[in-house]
Amino acid sequence: METNQLTAAEERVWRAFPRGESVDFRESPDEDPADGATWGAERTVRAEVVRALLLGGPRQDGEIPSLSLAGARITGLLDLQYAAIDHPVRLRHCHFDEAPRCYAARLRELNLSESVLPGLVAHATHIDGVARMTRTRFTGTLRLSGARITGSLHLESAQVTAPDAEGPVLQLGQTSVGGDLAAPGLRTRGQIRLNGATVAGSLNLGEARLGNPGGAALDAQTLTVAGDMLLRNAEVHGWVGLRGARIAGRLDLSYTVLSNPGGPALQASSTAVGELWLRKAPPMEGTLNLRRAQLDVLFLEPESLPEEVLIGDLTYTSLVPHEPAERRLPMLERQRDGYVPHAYEELTAAYRRVGDDHAARLVQLAKQRRHRNTLPWYGRLWGLVQDVAVGYGFRPMRAAGWLLSLLAIGSVAFALHHPQPLKAGEAPPFHPVFYTLDLLLPVISFGQEEAFAPSGGYQALAYVLVLTGWILATTVIAGVTRTVSRQ
Repeated sequence: METNQLTAAEERVWRAFPRGESVDFRESPDEDPADGATWGAERTVRAEVVRALLLGGPRQDGEIPSLSLAGARITGLLDLQYAAIDHPVRLRHCHFDEAPRCYAARLRELNLSESVLPGLVAHATHIDGVARMTRTRFTGTLRLSGARITGSLHLESAQVTAPDAEGPVLQLGQTSVGGDLAAPGLRTRGQIRLNGATVAGSLNLGEARLGNPGGAALDAQTLTVAGDMLLRNAEVHGWVGLRGARIAGRLDLSYTVLSNPGGPALQASSTAVGELWLRKAPPMEGTLNLRRAQLDVLFLEPESLPEEVLIGDLTYTSLVPHEPAERRLPMLERQRDGYVPHAYEELTAAYRRVGDDHAARLVQLAKQRRHRNTLPWYGRLWGLVQDVAVGYGFRPMRAAGWLLSLLAIGSVAFALHHPQPLKAGEAPPFHPVFYTLDLLLPVISFGQEEAFAPSGGYQALAYVLVLTGWILATTVIAGVTRTVSRQ
């Protein structure tokens, strides 16, 4: 491009490029680039001039060229598709009339911080360094699918609002970030797609405001994060999808509002996460899906649970904070899948690992009661008898109470009315206590039951004592067997 074809503003940029100097057209540091459409020729640079500089601009011996421009209005289409650019591109506080195209380009650095753009097309772009879009405002789709960024991607307090977009407004599917993906304070209206993305550092979405009611606000299936994924103190309207994700560090949802009434709030099935934090947050509006998830630490406060959960085949090593079983059991009772034995066993194991055997027994008792509701009527009846008698063997002292009560009733009754001996002159002296014990205990014999025969109503009492003795003995043996098998 001939320099005599340049405007005064463009010539200023052209002269600064070979020396790597910055050009700042701003009249004040706090001016808003959203007003850039009204800026005049004194701060307007054509996209074709920017392209000519980046692809073949002037050089100066001993200097490192770079494009560093602030406060400019970029008119026309900045087309850098398939370009290989060896110098930094810094277009900060700028206003773009059209969305730049960088498809499959190779850049050293890209900085669009605090600029306003109608979108960005950067599929499969390779950036050998850092990509900065801090406080950048996009009124159209930001496309970075398949991009390779060797450094970090910065989207702090960025805004992506694309009301006319079809599909995700922030496209990061299959993107590879060699450092951190830093997007605290991000604001989006529409879907963020992170499917298959890889982040070698941490992913920070703290204090983000993501909105796509009724749809996916953050779709990050099979996402891989080598560090932490932080979604703290955020507000999400729409569902968060993490199915199959691998997060080596902490998935932190503390203080976060997750709202998708009538649908899923958090889909994290088949995930592998170091630590999942669900704490200091209002109850989710929607379903929590942790089916087949594998967690080292589940930091879950009962107050953060929604009304419906899916936790079939969920495994975790430790469950914190330590809460009484009565506060943990509602999570198992809210399962949409109904009775899931594995969920009770997992909670029982968590309590046993910290030595809380009492809580573990309560969980097992709740499991038996829940299982009883799935049985036919005769199974439910027998289960109810075991529950009332000895709490399915988890409350053995209750059996002792029943036995003592029945022993007292039988002893008093037979003391007042001795049964007749079967063979007069051969029967041992009658003893009401040992006679009642003979009836109650099916294994032990004191020689009383075979020697005396009650009649009338006392015979009916004897039958009741024999029957209840067998029931109590059976349930106690079942409880002892269960205890021995656990040990």
